[in-house]
Order: sequence, then structure tokens, then C-alpha cells
Amino acid sequence: MRFLFLHNNFPAQYRHIALTLAQDPKNKVVFGTKNRDVTLPGIYKVIFEPNRNVHPTTHHYVQSLENAVLHGQAVYKLAEQLKAQGFVPDVICGHSGWGPTLFMKDAFPDTPLICYFEWFYHAHGSDADFDPTEPLSVDDVARIRVKNSPILIDLYTCDRGLSPTHWQRSQFPPEFHSKISVLHDGVDTEFFKPNPNAKLVLPNLDLSGVDEIVTYVGRGMEPYRGFPQFMETIAYVQERRPNCHVVIVGSDRVCYGKALPDGMTYKELMLKKVPLDLSRVHFTGALPYAQYLQVIQASSVHVYLTRPFVLSWSMIEAMSTGCLVLGSDTGPVTEIIKDGKNGLLVDFFSPQKIADRIDEVLDHPDKMAQIRVNARKTVIERYNLADLLPKHIQMIKDVANKTTVKAAKLPSGFGKKVK
Repeated sequence: MRFLFLHNNFPAQYRHIALTLAQDPKNKVVFGTKNRDVTLPGIYKVIFEPNRNVHPTTHHYVQSLENAVLHGQAVYKLAEQLKAQGFVPDVICGHSGWGPTLFMKDAFPDTPLICYFEWFYHAHGSDADFDPTEPLSVDDVARIRVKNSPILIDLYTCDRGLSPTHWQRSQFPPEFHSKISVLHDGVDTEFFKPNPNAKLVLPNLDLSGVDEIVTYVGRGMEPYRGFPQFMETIAYVQERRPNCHVVIVGSDRVCYGKALPDGMTYKELMLKKVPLDLSRVHFTGALPYAQYLQVIQASSVHVYLTRPFVLSWSMIEAMSTGCLVLGSDTGPVTEIIKDGKNGLLVDFFSPQKIADRIDEVLDHPDKMAQIRVNARKTVIERYNLADLLPKHIQMIKDVANKTTVKAAKLPSGFGKKVK
């Protein structure tokens, strides 16, 4: 079979799926992307680039739409080149929102299209108005509505949709739920597994003699993932626990939400705002997977905070290693973590309460042991890559063969917005 994958950042959510399909010599796997750096065996990578940036005079409500159209146009031209070379896919899988999938039904009208639907934007009731100190303007509300335009086009044109969690699917218009299956990307539980004797030793950091390690992981350092609240939490923790160290994994950038208007990063802002003993706070930057694994295996308590938004892989990966995850009491987290069962929940906006729960974990390791076991059990039962990958492959083949694929029903309680 012939498979076409589309994602700006190769290989992203399609890593395991594309690699597995490419192992079969009867398959041809083509991956359209903007990422020139990464290569994977057996996958024919083709590059697309918009022919220009969004025009500076474009109305700010529709700049994201223009950007998506420019990306869609670039992929449309790429599709014409593939057809000229004799490649017509049996199925197309692409991430919706940035634009690459927009015109695939025009380029390949007889080819089924599966869109990965990660998020549908709302001005009210989810991420955008979650922080009461950041009220939305009229322009914000209108811009957010228009931001869904390319996603709505994909919802209409695709043959099948996919969302990784029930929480994320619940954000999409109910009239499209029958098109969207819930199937998580999966976590490699054989890689992300506990190491009871783990000691944290990185090239420039040796915490092998430290008994209390609080960890935080993010692609960036931003309010969407509770970075300011976490930094304030550290101040409380350091006052109470003189031997506790904090390890922060991630880049000093904003991946979700707005950057500060003065050019300062949130790391710079919080270090200026919160007095900390920096000899016990360690910023590692982004880490290779093997080193990141060491961090979460050695973690005494792992703090994961997020607005009601897309769930990070890192939370489930941490649970898979048997981490004691202290998660924000927000929709994407509570789908997975049940307080006191397989993790602990905290108020996103209360650094003092977060610190209190960190104390609870560090003061009662025996009490927390079963929660760690349950965390890994949850991942093995519900998010194990070994179980989910065959389901992904089968769904793609069923859609390619035009076999009826039923979307999973939402559990009771989903579809309600969470503040």
C-alpha cells in the first residue's frame, strides 16, 4: 500500500505508525514535512515550504487562516509533483490546523483522508479565558473563532478524524463527533519503566546524593503549562525543605500562548520576581530521551500543570515510569489521574497548595508507593504503545479499504467545559 503522511514537524505523532508501515517492503511511505533535519529508515521524506509569509497588512483575525492556506498551497503543489512521479496514495494521514491537509481532497479526490484533530479553539470555557487575570478583548474572541476555519474545512472534507483523548475530542463541535475516533498515540512502557535504584547523573549535573528531587518537564516555559505557578511553588518548597532539589527540563521559550510583550522570557521574569536558592534549581534545557528518562525515573515527585488544553505526552510518560505525578485539577489531567488513586491533583493557581502536596508526597513515601504502582498500571492498561499501535495501523488500513470505522463514544461527563 501507499501511505502519505503530512505534518509540519516530522515525524511527531506519526513516528511509530510510519516506521511500522515502512518495515513492510510491500508498502511505500511518503512523509511531507517542513523538517529537514530528521530522517527515519524506510520513509521517503519530501519537503514543503510556503512561498511567502503571511502578509503584514492581512487582518489579524485571519492571519492564522492565511498561514494555513499558504501551507496548504505548498502541499498541494507537492502533491502535484508526487502525482507526476506516479505516486498516488491509498490513504493520507495529516495533522489538522496548520493547513497541510486543506486541499488533499482536491489533489487526490479518490483517496481517503484521516485528520489528526488535536484541538478546537474556544474563547470561553477552556484554555483562552482560564486565567481570570487575562481577560479577553473583543478582538481576541473574534480571532479565536476564525482560528478554527482550517480545522472546520478538514472536519467537513476528511473521511475519518482522530483525537488522542476524550477531553480533546469533547472540544470539537458535537455534530462532528461521529467522525472522530479517540485513540491515544501510545507510550512505550518498555522504555518508560521504573528504576527503583535510579540516581540522577547527567553530563553537567550530578544529583546522585540527593534524596528529594522535584521535577518539571515542558517543551517551553510558559503560563499554559503553569510555569509561573511552579516557580512560585519552588520558593515555598525551598523554605521548608533545605535538602530538596528541583530539576526543570525544557527550553526557555513559549510554545503555547503569548510571549511577554517586552521580549523578556518567563524564566527571566520569574527568576527576577521570585527569590530562590539557584544552587538547588537546575535548568537542563531540552534533553535527549535517554537523559530525560533518567530525570523522571529519579524523580521524587513530578509536577505537571496545564490549562484546559492539549495533554502533554510527558505526563503519561512520567506515570509509566512510576512517577508520583502531581497534576493540575483541569480537564485534560482528570481524564487520566484520579486523586489519591494513581496520582494527586492540585489547584493550578495555588503555589502554596502545590507546595503542601509536594510536602505530603515527600513526607509519606510509603503511603505514596501504591499510587506509583497504580500510575504505571493505568498507562499499561490504557496507553500502552504495544496495544495501541496495532489499532492505529488497523484503523488506517480500514479507512484505506473504505471499511466502516466507528468512532468511540464519549464517556459520560465529557463535552462539558472545565474552568
